[in-house]
Formats: sequence, C-alpha cells, structure tokens
Amino acid sequence: MEVEEGDEITADTHHITTPLFQKDQTSYVPDEDENSPIEQVALTVPVTDDPNLPTVTFRTWTLGTLACILLSFLNQFFWYRREPLTITAISAQIAVVPLGHLMASTITNKVFFKGTKWEFSFNPGPFNVKEHVLITIFSNSGAGNVYAIHIVSVIKLFYRKELSFLVALLVVITTQVLGFGWAGVFRRYLVEPAAMWWPENLVQVSLFRALHEREERRKGGLTRNQFFLVAFICSFAYYVFPGYLFPKLSSISWICWVFPSSILAQQLGSGLRGLGVGSFGFDWASVSSYLGSPLASPWFATANLAVGFALFMYVVTPIAYWLNVYKAKTFPISSDGLFTSAGEKYNISAIIDQNFHIDMDAYEREGPLYLSTLFAMIYGLNFACLAATVVHVFLFHGRDIWQLSKSAFQEKKMDVHTKLMRKYKRVPEWWFLCILVLNIVATICTCEYYIDQLQLPWWGVFLACGLALFFTLPVGVIKATTNQTPGLNVITEYIIGYLYPGFPVANICFKVYGYISMKQGISFLQDFKLGHYMKIPPRAMFMAQVVGTIIAAVVHLVTAWWLMDTIPNLCDRALLPAGSPWTCPGDHVFYDASVIWGLIGPRRIFGDLGHYSAMNWSFLAGAIAPLLVWIAQKAFPNEHWIRFISIPVILASTLEMLPATSVNYITWILIGFASGFVAYRYYRDWWSRHNYILSGALDSGLAFMAVLLYLCLGMQHVSLDWWGNDSDGCPLASCPTAPGVVVKGCPAL
Repeated sequence: MEVEEGDEITADTHHITTPLFQKDQTSYVPDEDENSPIEQVALTVPVTDDPNLPTVTFRTWTLGTLACILLSFLNQFFWYRREPLTITAISAQIAVVPLGHLMASTITNKVFFKGTKWEFSFNPGPFNVKEHVLITIFSNSGAGNVYAIHIVSVIKLFYRKELSFLVALLVVITTQVLGFGWAGVFRRYLVEPAAMWWPENLVQVSLFRALHEREERRKGGLTRNQFFLVAFICSFAYYVFPGYLFPKLSSISWICWVFPSSILAQQLGSGLRGLGVGSFGFDWASVSSYLGSPLASPWFATANLAVGFALFMYVVTPIAYWLNVYKAKTFPISSDGLFTSAGEKYNISAIIDQNFHIDMDAYEREGPLYLSTLFAMIYGLNFACLAATVVHVFLFHGRDIWQLSKSAFQEKKMDVHTKLMRKYKRVPEWWFLCILVLNIVATICTCEYYIDQLQLPWWGVFLACGLALFFTLPVGVIKATTNQTPGLNVITEYIIGYLYPGFPVANICFKVYGYISMKQGISFLQDFKLGHYMKIPPRAMFMAQVVGTIIAAVVHLVTAWWLMDTIPNLCDRALLPAGSPWTCPGDHVFYDASVIWGLIGPRRIFGDLGHYSAMNWSFLAGAIAPLLVWIAQKAFPNEHWIRFISIPVILASTLEMLPATSVNYITWILIGFASGFVAYRYYRDWWSRHNYILSGALDSGLAFMAVLLYLCLGMQHVSLDWWGNDSDGCPLASCPTAPGVVVKGCPAL
C-alpha cells in the first residue's frame, strides 16, 4: 500500500489522520512489500509508526492502574449475582479517552531532573494513541474473570471448609501468572508471524483509530465521545428500574401470567427456570451476562448460535424430558441442582469424610447422583462439541492451519509490522522462562505445603502444566487463524477424575492449573498481538502485562473475600431472601462439577459404574456431524449457504446454559439480529460509527449504577416488597411432573 502524505501518526498532533473507513475500499490493492499479506489486517492496521511518541507515562500508570482496579472490582462484584455481567476492556478503552485529554490539559508540563537520565515529566504532551493502547492492556488484565476465585468460593461457601487468605492468594496469583508463562514461551510462534493475525484484535484496532481521528461534529449529530456520554448516562439512569425498582423487567415471562396454575405452561414459558417460549427482557445485564455483548457478534456467529439454541432448547430437551429419559420427570426441567433418585436435593456433605474425601459407605446409603434434563444434556453437548471441534478444524481448516503453522515456524520474510517492531528492544526469552519456572516451583510448594486444603499432589501440578504446554500452541494457532477456541475443560476434569477420584478440590485445582492457565495464556498472546499491531515497545507491554495481572488477581480476591464477609448467606439459595441477586449461578455449576468429576468421579456417573454412560456416544455424534456438513459442501458446491454451517458453534452455543437461562439467550439473539443483520446491512454508516461505542456505554452505565445501588441501598438492606420484585413469576416451572414426587410449593400429581 502506498503511504501518502498525512497517513502517518505524527508526533506533533498525536492523532491518526488516515480515515478509518475508506470511501472506496474496492480499489485498494495491498502491496506485499509494504503491508500485511492478510487482507483484513492490511485494510485495518496502520503501517506507520512514530517511535518518539511517549508510551509509559504518568498518565499511563495512573489511568492504567485505575482501569485495571476498577474493572477487576466490577467484574468480581458482578460474578456472584444472578446476572454476572462482564465489563470488557472496550468500556475502559472508551472511557479513558476524555480522562486522558483532561489530564493532558490540566497537569503541569514541568520537566524534572532535566538533562539527566532520570528526566521525566508528568505531562509529556498531548494524550496519544500509544498511551491509550497500553492503558487498555492494563484494563484487559482486569476485564477477564479470575477463574481461581471459583476454588475459593467452592471451598468456603459450598463445602464450608477452611481456606486461609494466604493460600487463596497464592493459588490466584500462581494460576494467573502461569498463563503468562505459556504466552511468553510461544509468543515467537503466535505473535510475530503475519499468518497469526488474531481477527478479534481488529475490532479494538478499529476502535483505537476511530477514537483518535480528528472528528468534526456533524450537523444535527454527535461526535463519538458525545454519543458515548449520552448512551452512558441513559444506561446509568435506566438500570435503576431492572436493578432495584422493577426487577421483573429482567425476564418478562407472559405465558406464566396467562396460566398461573399450569406446570406445563410455566415449564414452557419461564425465562429463568424453563424453556423461555415467548420470554424476553428489558435489562442489559440479562442480555450480556454470559454471552458477552451481542453488538460485538457478527451475524454469522449469531445465526449459528440461534440455530443451536433452538435445536437444544426446543427439540432435544423437551423430547428427553417428556420421554422421561434418565427419570427426567422426577426433577425440574432446568436446574443446576444435584438430586437423589427420588427427586430430593442430594446431601453432598453426608458423603464427605473428615479428610475431605468421599465416604463410600455413605455414598452407597445415599445412592447414585442424578441431574436435571438440561444439566445432563449440557454435558452431552460438551462431549460432542469437543469431538466436533477437532474434526471440523481438521476437515475445514486442516490444510490452511498446516500451512500457517509451517509459516509461523519457518517464516523468514517479515511483514511490515514485524519490521517496525524491530526498532524496539525485545523482551529476553529468559525473563519469561524465569517467571514460568519460579511460578511452577511456587505452585508445587503451595500445593504440597497446603495439601490438606488444596489436595493436589506434586505430580498433579506437573501433569496440569504438561497439558497446558501441549495444548497452548495448537489451540493458539486455531484461535489466531480461525477465531475458534476448543474447550478442554471437560477433558482435564475427566483425566484427573479417573486418576485421582474422591478429591473434589484437587479436581478443580487441576482444571484451573491445566485448562484455565492455557486459556489465560492465549488471552495474553492476543494482547501481545494487539500491542504488535499498535507498535507498543515490547518491554512496556511486558511491564503492563505483569503488573496488570498481579493487580487484577489481588483485587479480584480482595473483592470476593469482602463480599463473602459482608453478604449474609452468599450463594445459599435456601437461605437468601426471595428475589436476592446473590445466587452465584457460575459458582453453583463449578461446585457441581467438583462433585461430579472430583468427589464422586466420572466412572461412577459417566463410566461403567454410572447410569449416564450412554452420554459417551455424544463423542461419536459430535465427530460425525461436521463430516456430514463437509460431505454436503462437496456434494453441493453451488449451495453457498452450506459453508456458513459451523457444527462446533452450533454445539457450543448452549454450553453456557446453567448458569445462563433461556431469557439470556433469547434477548441476546434478538439484539444480535438487530445489530449484526439489520443495522449492519441497512444502516452501515451508523453501525460503523456507533455500534461498538454503544456496547461499551451500556456496559459501563449499568456497572456504575449497580455498584451505586448496592453501596447506597443493598448494604443498608433497603428493599422494596411488591409484585415487580418477582423476577420471573413462574414458581411452578421448577416442579417435577412424575406422579408421587412431592416437592414443597408444588401441586401433588
């Protein structure tokens, strides 16, 4: 691509002057010598750099640390709630722009220690895009949930066992930093090659350019920053209604209102406890809690998710329930609970001995464990999705990934972005290796010294690290080239469950150190590529990643510990008042997994000793399904719609169900259709200017109002008691329909 005058990032203005959205992109032909060989990257990422732009500044440290702390606090605060909204880094990416400009215009520009190597200034010129990117990297550390907090919650709140703050802190930090170690080991293969292009990063690159363009306010319109401010205020003000005054807005299940005494009607119509037919919500938290923002999803992915949801919720689950598969009618149609064969809540504490291990005599007395229809089907989907992902990637992307992988290892010719990054000092490999080795040693010492609390032996740590080491590169290649991330959590649970049954905490620790550290490493690699595109000095990136990761880990844990101490009966649904938001759906599912895979073990549930052994056929079904689509595509090459079918996406679409509910999916799909199809196709100019900004504003406004409501009203136990507090109005949806099964609050059948 020819770089014309004015296309660069200039030091005197600190603004990008190239228009983000080209008026005539059809005539654009990238030059291989000047630009990336990946067309999407060539059209989006600027090919110039000004190494003189200040990057690590007082503004970077202040706003980056503040954003990391704030996002960590907000995301952990929301994690225990019924609608656990995740505040993404895009919110901070947008919100810090006016703050950065404000600091640049008000803070003194005096230079201290002038003429020495310690020379610095609190205000080294206008707020620039490189500072902005590094602040966003800080934010990314706090934007993701720290999975190790699940371990803390499960031990303290569900098993009610002792776990000291020091042990919790060691587990949280080591799991987070372990992922950073894998990222450092594989960065040369997954960041520097042009073939590893990480499609998701282009959204943030586009937003950076949009926010740093010089923009004139259109007549009768708003600038992007003005639009963000208006949308933020509206979101902030509106959340008073679903968040406090009228919680029923989160799930409007009108069928339940029409048939107040019918179990069948409420099973069909409940958006929180049933299939959600006709339900919808007017609450952004219920829209984006589990699936992220629908405004950021392309219509292709939304359509596949919609198909998967419809098939699973309205075909597979009803058939399994009404055919009474696995005694389904004895239990609620949708529940993350664990049950006895008689439909009663399973007494988990009764089968745990004093050593926090399964008591086999007690287990024989209690009998086998049963799951609700939806819960059992979701595990079957997990099995099918894992097999389908492997087969799909092999059939549809195998040749491309092989070529891309070879180019990643053998690529001699650097693209323009890698050439530009050569101006900066690289991070020595031994920095990452030291962090990795020290972290593994610290993990082994922690697990061995506190084995009574964590249960995971030293060989389990090595096995978990081996799995993460083995899978990070292939999964990273798939993620960096196809945007698909195979889910390996079930495999890690399966492996340790067979090798070390009867130890629930060991099982979840193994899963976090193995699967989640790999997933965290891939997230870090994605951030590295973002810095690569935006020409951030590697050592500045390293600093932001390490400091941000540690800050986020500490803030997440402190927030969780504070909530555990201040909220009575947190996560205990039997003791929480009606309508309480502190139901911890994600932690309930994590706890259930620790019981199923760890305490009782997969062999007694899905193996030869279990009554769900037929679920293992899902592996075969998942492997065959992509093959059928591949054959259909070869047999009917003119039917272009076939190539848009993605079996892994369809199967993975409802894996978030339990803790998510049907109303989350239905409302998400509707808004995703409005944004990804209607707005994108018919209102392209509006979509290109405001879509992602609207998403960030809705997240941010809701988050700040939710925290304000809790601090001002929730902590003082000020609540309203009226009809609008019943968030669903479908109490009979959780009733079993098997004759003779008696449940409190349900009519006898």
